[in-house]
Amino acid sequence: MEKCNYEAAPVNNDSDVLNNTIKWKPFLKQLLICSGVWTSMFLYGLCVGAPTMFIPQIRREANSTDIITDDMASWLTSVYGFSGFPFVFILSILTKFVGRRIPFLIAVLDTLAAFTVLYCSTSITHILISEIMQGLFSASQIVITLMILTEYTSPKYRGIFLTVKTATFYWGIWASNAIGTFFHWRKIPLFGIACSLYTILTVMIWPESPYWLASKGRFKECAISHRSLKGCDEEAEKELQMLIDSQKEYIASCGTNHMSTKESIIDFFKTLKSKEFYKPTFLSTITGCLGVFSGKLVFAVYAIDILKKITNSESTAYTAMLVLDGFTVFSMYGGCFLMKRLKRRTLLLVASSIGVVFLFTLSLYLYLISLNVISENKYVSVSLLVAFSIAVSCGPMIMSVSVYGELIPVRSRNLSVCLVALAGKLVTGLALKISPLLFKRFGLHGAFLAFGLSSLVIIIILYKHLPETKDKTLQEISDSINASKKQVTSKLLPNNNNT
Repeated sequence: MEKCNYEAAPVNNDSDVLNNTIKWKPFLKQLLICSGVWTSMFLYGLCVGAPTMFIPQIRREANSTDIITDDMASWLTSVYGFSGFPFVFILSILTKFVGRRIPFLIAVLDTLAAFTVLYCSTSITHILISEIMQGLFSASQIVITLMILTEYTSPKYRGIFLTVKTATFYWGIWASNAIGTFFHWRKIPLFGIACSLYTILTVMIWPESPYWLASKGRFKECAISHRSLKGCDEEAEKELQMLIDSQKEYIASCGTNHMSTKESIIDFFKTLKSKEFYKPTFLSTITGCLGVFSGKLVFAVYAIDILKKITNSESTAYTAMLVLDGFTVFSMYGGCFLMKRLKRRTLLLVASSIGVVFLFTLSLYLYLISLNVISENKYVSVSLLVAFSIAVSCGPMIMSVSVYGELIPVRSRNLSVCLVALAGKLVTGLALKISPLLFKRFGLHGAFLAFGLSSLVIIIILYKHLPETKDKTLQEISDSINASKKQVTSKLLPNNNNT
């Protein structure tokens, strides 16, 4: 492979400055790219949090709950999840054939249009249309942004960039709730329009993904893109070499450039049945679902309704919501700090288990209140919710996205991401749609119990099968999933002896 050539620097003190600049340049470029993705996640948070604010405001302005029925409210809250289904397929196809930049740009233009419609809306139908339009953008947050953050960033930065992505999503929800609490709800889409324009500007200077270029056999362009993003140090060159060697081997083995339609269909089903595809895809799916089944997203979207039932006061509910949002966001950044100190697998499983304990505790506490065994204390209830928020924010809310983004197989990434995204959209849409019925039929204690049991099942599965992903390249993670325990052990033993 050709070596990276920088212009020789004069041997003086200025050379140290140049070397430091060269080392920092890839990080700053990755940071700029990630800022565009983070802003898109912030926009997604604004979209998810907006119904929590505009539904009660519109009802108050009309002095009637009939203007937005409970059924319509549940659709306004969840419809973007269902409308995103066809775009999962469309975006997966686009990312396979045209790369990562163009589909992401299309998604951002979509959310710009959706926020514009929301800002100019004069009826509930207009608002519903704007929420449906957000389906494309919501699909992009699973299909495209994970590819971008895992393919454009170095292994040593990838984990923190992925966790900040999730934290930024909840910044969006918090910002939406704060704006709606103190101002008219139309300020939310206005803020969204401004953020959309920034994201569009950043996309204009992105290179194409080196992983996509390698998958197309464009290895020279892949090397240029990879080095512009990650530099030319020993680790970056090793990652580049592994990427190119792996893709050359894959292209040569299946001859994807010369396949007939029948051969392509056979190869498709062969891929689905291969362990190196279905195992990481399954682990990615259930790891991503852990963030939904932890209950935090549902409780964030329906925060006002839940807190009104607990505190019996609307003003207290709004205050408690902002406090919970604050603890959620800052706990996520605390989780980012812990992630640099602990292994990914350990932090995810431990924090998720603590969150399950608090879910069961809340369920038991509220159940005893419903039986009049103990009297309700709103401070105890809110404190338990805060403790639950801290636990799940440090664990599944930031780690599930980070880990499942790293687990997606290097080969057939588009197909894997498509399946994971479909499962994610289905689970998220159903959870948000049926949660009001769950609250109504089984009470808050029943909802907490259901989420706790669901999370516990996933934690047990992950405990048995989830590998460690910290500081590994995507190719190394793929190899560790597919290798047997004996193979992994035999590979590690010589290194341990050397140390």
